[in-house]
Amino acid sequence: MQDLDSHELPAGDDPERGDVPGWVLVTLMTAGLVVALWAIAGPLLEGAFTDAISSVTGR
Repeated sequence: MQDLDSHELPAGDDPERGDVPGWVLVTLMTAGLVVALWAIAGPLLEGAFTDAISSVTGR
């Protein structure tokens, strides 16, 4: 009788393991883009929100 775990790959050859440094780079770049977009769009969104609230409240 064959052991059921004998067909599994060794831990170092796991195709689902992924490239950790690549994922770190993608995460950092995404965070950088969010910060950059927030810095540009933040004041514009704040102004739009203030204008919308002012038009509703009449102030």
